[in-house]
Amino acid sequence: MIQIKNSVQIESMRRACRVAADVLDRLCAMVAPGMSTLDLDMEAKALIEQYGATSASYNYKVGRLRYPSYICISVNEEIVHGIARADKILRMGDIVSLDVCVYVDGWVGDNARTVSVGPVSQEVERLLRVTREALDIGIDLARAGNKVGDISHGIQTHVEASRFGIVREFVGHGVGRGLHEEPQVPNYGQKGRGPRLVPGMTICIEPMVTMGSHRLRIGQDGWVAIASDGKPSAHFEHTVLITETEAEVLTLPSSGGLSK
Repeated sequence: MIQIKNSVQIESMRRACRVAADVLDRLCAMVAPGMSTLDLDMEAKALIEQYGATSASYNYKVGRLRYPSYICISVNEEIVHGIARADKILRMGDIVSLDVCVYVDGWVGDNARTVSVGPVSQEVERLLRVTREALDIGIDLARAGNKVGDISHGIQTHVEASRFGIVREFVGHGVGRGLHEEPQVPNYGQKGRGPRLVPGMTICIEPMVTMGSHRLRIGQDGWVAIASDGKPSAHFEHTVLITETEAEVLTLPSSGGLSK
């Protein structure tokens, strides 16, 4: 069942999403060569606690697996769900995706961003740009009266026109009291398909884009999704509210801009 939020619940979502956005923004500004992904995860833990929130990722259960990190940190060919490690050191030329999901007073805020560690190649820069553009296109199509498939088709069309791959196995989703709610919001599909968007829906739009093939494999830890051809990937995500006129992006940091 798709949950439609009332005005009180929407204000709770706004608070949770603002915290998630502020944590993500501050973490992105910290990314530097020589840091381990465990360093970043410990910084995330401290920031989440500073805001009076709790991680929605830590101990997240899928089957017998429990996710062991406070945020998802995925480097280079890792697409999503990378686990923090002391021996995973960021180096110049890497790209790192940070996915921050938090609970604030029982409501979830969820957002992600991929940043570069120093200069990267022109093609990697293009990968990041196209993925950001795909997110913007998806948000613009998240309007009352449209269908989920309109978002999906818009993202897929832009990514594939740029000769990049769009991941199929992981998708966007509804969000609210739970981290993953209905509806699913794929990054590929046909116009006019899927549930109709109505005011009060809150959804996460999150294109996951690969430089080569869209195919992936799951790492030995049972969590991290890795591009099968070993090429870099990017991931950007916002939580948005469907209003009468447009999609309101809830995961914008207090600064009003993005640090990196």
